[in-house]
Amino acid sequence: MCPAHSCAVFLQLACCCGSAACSLCCGCCPKIKQSTSTRFMYALFFMLVTVTCVIMMSPTVETAMREHIPFFTEMCNKLNAGENCSTLVGYSAVYKVCFGMACFFFFFFVFTIHVRTSTGCRAAVHNGFWFFKFVALLACCAGGFFLPNQEKFLEVWRYVGAAGGFLFIIIQLMLLVQFAHRWNQNWSSGVKYNKIWYAALALVTLVLFSVAVGALVFMIVFYTDPEACFLNKLFLGVNGGLCLVVSLLAISPCIQTFQPTSGLLQSAIISVYVMYLTFSALASKPVEMVERNGKNVTVCVFPYKSGLQSDTNIVTGVGTVILFGCILYSCLISTTKRSSTALQKKYYSFLKRMIFLYFPEDYDDEKTAGGQNVKYDERDGTIYSYCYFHFVFFLGSLYVMMTVTNWFHYENAKIERLLEGSWSVFWIKMASCWVCLFLYMWTLLLMFYVSK
Repeated sequence: MCPAHSCAVFLQLACCCGSAACSLCCGCCPKIKQSTSTRFMYALFFMLVTVTCVIMMSPTVETAMREHIPFFTEMCNKLNAGENCSTLVGYSAVYKVCFGMACFFFFFFVFTIHVRTSTGCRAAVHNGFWFFKFVALLACCAGGFFLPNQEKFLEVWRYVGAAGGFLFIIIQLMLLVQFAHRWNQNWSSGVKYNKIWYAALALVTLVLFSVAVGALVFMIVFYTDPEACFLNKLFLGVNGGLCLVVSLLAISPCIQTFQPTSGLLQSAIISVYVMYLTFSALASKPVEMVERNGKNVTVCVFPYKSGLQSDTNIVTGVGTVILFGCILYSCLISTTKRSSTALQKKYYSFLKRMIFLYFPEDYDDEKTAGGQNVKYDERDGTIYSYCYFHFVFFLGSLYVMMTVTNWFHYENAKIERLLEGSWSVFWIKMASCWVCLFLYMWTLLLMFYVSK
């Protein structure tokens, strides 16, 4: 065995069983930072458990396993998992697995509080020992199946999950508002050096408002009816009016005086997202039917499918992938130094005492390690808050649990029906619209009163 190959194998073992940063075996791969490598590994753990939860909620997968795995029934009996492993599927199994994942991230949240340097033993555990942490995660997820008084546990854990899921949604909305302000600020500052930024700013704003208005018209056409769907009409009017109000507020003289970078671009971004949430809410509402010509007719739905089961599976599959991709993106982007600092300054600086956010300056130091090059960018200190990172993944675990089990309509939940209507999902998404608008309006008014 060549020395380079031996070195690469040794470093991979050090990654799994020691504090070395993880990297790919191929030396031609792009360089990776130690902090990025660590977050990628935790994200991989998160996605593995998420995929497991999706499988547990899928009767189709359960049937396929029963038909294709040899001695499936005998194996279930030996594991005392009930007939056809009934205790390992369904919403209760997802609750228990997500309980284990949430406990895993909550432990590391507490364990890494006030970690300011990557040279300590707690930082070493956070950045390495992946094999042992994977075993610990498996043990946590399996441990949920051995809890006593499980009916009471499921009832209490459901409300804990709902509270954590709501908080995760709020963090997502905060990130969106912060992103809108940052985009407008960056492009507005470019006007000083090149007037073409005016044209770019105007063009993007016009396109985004066109999308928002087009979405509103689309929903009026497909999700309203002269004889039914009163809530649809009401909320389309309310949300459309609120988008107009925040747009006028953003360019009002009192706001412009104290916040010159405020403009229509932020309002356009918020309006598009509110229209998306409104559409998602209306699409998640249980169907309504009216009697016409002696027949019950379904109204206020978009005919996206031709009636074939394959169409339903495709729509559900694509929607599920997009949904969990957004969850993972929110978990990762909210834990970067830039996003976390912005959230801390604008919304909840009082959390500094509670979770001890700490963000020193970046420091890059490249180290070549036989395989993929690793840049040890935390030599002088951590570049993101370890405890906040785990706290967001803790909330993400609860959000995944509630989403997969259809929030409060858990008893008949199936992953194939994830995009079908339920009142709990409808009200959660509609409330998210109002929280998003409130947060954006708050940032405008807060800057106005602070400046005064």
